[in-house]
Amino acid sequence: MEPSRPRLPLLLLLLLHFSLLASPCSARWRDGCGVGDLRESFLRCVARRSPATAGDPSRLVHAPGDASYPSLLDSTIQNLRFASPRTPRPALLLTPVTADEVRACVVCCRAHGLTVRARSGGHDYEGLSYRSLGRSPRFAVVDVAALRAVRVDAARGVARAEAGATLGELYYAVAEGSGGRLGFPAGICPTVCVGGHLSGGGFGPMMRKYGLAADNVVDAEVVDAEGRLLDRAAMGEGLFWAIRGGGGGSVGIVVSWTVNLVPVPAVVSAFTVHRLLLRRGGHDEQSLLRLLTKWQAVAHALPDNLFVKMSMEAKTINDGDDSTRHPLVTFKSLFLGNCSDMITQIDHHLPELGIKPTDCREMNWLQSMLYSYGYTNGQPAEVLLDRTLQPKDYYKIKLDYLTSPIPTPGLIELLTKIVEDEDGSIDIDPQGGEMSRIPESGTPYAHRSGYLYNLQYFVKWGGDKNVSYEDDHLSWVRGLHELMTPYVSKNPRAAYINYRDLDLGQNVEGNTSYEEARVWGEKYFRGNFRRLAMVKGEVDPDQLFWSEQSIPPLVVSTRDAGLVSDS
Repeated sequence: MEPSRPRLPLLLLLLLHFSLLASPCSARWRDGCGVGDLRESFLRCVARRSPATAGDPSRLVHAPGDASYPSLLDSTIQNLRFASPRTPRPALLLTPVTADEVRACVVCCRAHGLTVRARSGGHDYEGLSYRSLGRSPRFAVVDVAALRAVRVDAARGVARAEAGATLGELYYAVAEGSGGRLGFPAGICPTVCVGGHLSGGGFGPMMRKYGLAADNVVDAEVVDAEGRLLDRAAMGEGLFWAIRGGGGGSVGIVVSWTVNLVPVPAVVSAFTVHRLLLRRGGHDEQSLLRLLTKWQAVAHALPDNLFVKMSMEAKTINDGDDSTRHPLVTFKSLFLGNCSDMITQIDHHLPELGIKPTDCREMNWLQSMLYSYGYTNGQPAEVLLDRTLQPKDYYKIKLDYLTSPIPTPGLIELLTKIVEDEDGSIDIDPQGGEMSRIPESGTPYAHRSGYLYNLQYFVKWGGDKNVSYEDDHLSWVRGLHELMTPYVSKNPRAAYINYRDLDLGQNVEGNTSYEEARVWGEKYFRGNFRRLAMVKGEVDPDQLFWSEQSIPPLVVSTRDAGLVSDS
């Protein structure tokens, strides 16, 4: 198949031709038009298309020479690996505050020959919402962080959240608006914005009961490549399917989600227990290995309202002048009920864990979101509204899936590997429950029945451990990923788009081929990748929304295209 290259319809070419007469800058700016000319031309463009900005369009358009540009661009860069001045930056940073301004930004980017990347919270693990791997900054970032309103309709059991709202803001609004009766199943990091989180799926501690965050989306508003604002009815079911797990920034800019809220009890419970392995090779290690083996056998099959995850990290023990690292294994739970009932369930399914009543805490659902994030000392719920809560770090994260338990030799390798980097960690989350009941084709997230666990490999370093440590940390996390090859999913080795990983492969600008992208695309989406590419071919064949891992367009016959729209 020939690579798909950007192509412009005749009508658009004519419009661009006449725009040349009124402006010194156009789609040809990259061939000689200066950044200053681009900025001025863009200001005129958005002022014409969004009357509300006409008074001061400069608050919307920021170019590299503007005083506002560095601080605004860096404001939500969460991964400091990509905050370096050497990182290729966008030609323009656009900061709309309304959906109408988002539309104007998209139309004017198209008119000026700029590809578009959307950013809401800046948590993209590879930074593709705000940086390019190419040498030429021929793209603009549309930052929707200012669109952050949340409206809760408790009577209908729904909420509408704009793309720039954080999970913490959504959770707080839902709990307040429903008197604590309703919740929403999404992630534990309160500073992640809903724009990107739901676009990729959205793991969370209630996913075994209610599925992913994206599984609970019932409507959305999207600005498409033509600058139109579309709700579910207007966009059609093909595009609506694609935005609920296909990854942000490929087929449009989501400006709001409407989601179903879920019932939560007045009291939920949780525990956090640790197992520190001080001596290797003896009884203590054998006991821990038996516990890990039993946990793997049952955690994905527990009652849907019980979530028990496991993590590993290195703990340094100081003994006089010597210090040694030891594996620390942590089990953390969320149960939609009281402590008594949870302990009954644990005693029945996983007695090896030895949970005692003193290990368990009762709280409301909103407090459990703070607890899951690590705030375990009764901090007020208003902490969830702090958009700067998460410290910025240097980091690299990779992910795998298990379709069968890790055997004892693999567990021993993990316990050995985890102490090699004091800044590394492993999280293993159980799936099963509702995650397994939703069909693989129900949304782009394809890792459903048969996928027992996801494994998250983290290495983060910050403070005085600056970027000079990067090579060692990257080598460790990539080595861990390689070490796990015999034990994880195969054909393909599955990955998750919200844990974006450029090690899997990437698009090449100007030569984005569906066939070549299958190398990484099918790891994220399995058989759903083809359908996503067909949707892309319908709604953005010119690839206005492009990045190193955006979905490539696949233009198919009219009959097959109908299958995309009607599926």
